[in-house]
Amino acid sequence: MQSDPDPSRFRDLMLDAEPGFEEVLRCVFGIQDHEARLYVELLEAPDSTVAELAEAVDRDRSNVNRGLSTLREKGLAERQRRLLDSGGHVYQYRATPAEEAREMMHETLEEWAAYVHDRIDEFPDS
Repeated sequence: MQSDPDPSRFRDLMLDAEPGFEEVLRCVFGIQDHEARLYVELLEAPDSTVAELAEAVDRDRSNVNRGLSTLREKGLAERQRRLLDSGGHVYQYRATPAEEAREMMHETLEEWAAYVHDRIDEFPDS
């Protein structure tokens, strides 16, 4: 789900005196603005379909599909298949609960801090 910490992602976050939730989410998970908005929308409207999400975030369906794929890769969303009474099926999406996402963010930041501490320890003694 998570990847190795990328120190360049954290530069903007460190420079912002008061980053908001979506800014932290984008930075820690390396996602785009629209993907962070999708995550927040899924928190507010669980079991949404791509069509519903596209309307809610004012993006086209293909863009929403790509964003949802990214969120699923990052462990921030899951997909369920629901059978329709009329036949066929539809996929519904649900955000990873905020508590779990916060824990993943803490873990990622701890990995990044460990990385930075290792770099500091590599400084030469003079």
